[in-house]
Amino acid sequence: MKVKNHSHPHKTQMDGFFEGDTETPIAMLNLLKFKEKAEYEDGRETDLTGKEAYSIYGQEVVKHLAKVGGKLVFGGRISRLMIGEVEDLWDSVAIAQYPSRKAMLEMLMDPDYQKSEEHRAAGLEGQLNIEIKEGDL
Repeated sequence: MKVKNHSHPHKTQMDGFFEGDTETPIAMLNLLKFKEKAEYEDGRETDLTGKEAYSIYGQEVVKHLAKVGGKLVFGGRISRLMIGEVEDLWDSVAIAQYPSRKAMLEMLMDPDYQKSEEHRAAGLEGQLNIEIKEGDL
């Protein structure tokens, strides 16, 4: 199994986001890898680490989630790998719950969210973002 972190979805992934059921609840499992030093796209100087910049985003995104009826379910630091093998372990995990894909898209398109996203981009080296639908195990 090949694992590759990215900071944004590619076209095929975004196209799939709009297909099928966009109305029922989803959760997003975020496996996060941070930059050592935050790098803002506008070139500003900062002493923030990637984790510190992402933490600003994390505090703000809780409010954005609430605006669309979502919530942060869980977040924490990854301490070790229990089963399996990966080349490099992620730094943190977050699980966000949304009423639907449609609600998630509404949040992503909100100009206030997009302003907060600058901290996400500055701090995040890459991530895996896995959509979860409730169902049988």
